[in-house]
Amino acid sequence: MSAVGNILWLVFGGFFTGLGYILGGLIICLSIIGIPFGLKAIQFGASLMTPFGKSTVPREGGQGCLALFFNIAWLVLFGWEIAALHIAFGLVLAVTIVGLPFAQQHFKLVPVALLPFSYKLERLAE
Repeated sequence: MSAVGNILWLVFGGFFTGLGYILGGLIICLSIIGIPFGLKAIQFGASLMTPFGKSTVPREGGQGCLALFFNIAWLVLFGWEIAALHIAFGLVLAVTIVGLPFAQQHFKLVPVALLPFSYKLERLAE
């Protein structure tokens, strides 16, 4: 089921969304200060391409002072807008029965969008 969900996700906007995160991350990486944020945006974009079959898990070592500082900066600059978009798309997709699996994926992406230095998407054990 996750393969079919990932294919449908890619066809109906997931590819362009992930590509947008990757291109945005590359642009952010142009400044030395933005490299950690750009790398997280690229990682998020790559994992966003195929969210079915993955789960949101806490990152090892993602609770230190540096991760806290980066999470706060990300949350203020980028995170709340990204999370709000995922919540909005999830609510719109949850209106229909067909859209429920895609809404669930959007809601699953909210913690990673808010705090990318503390959470990641990881493939579930098969």
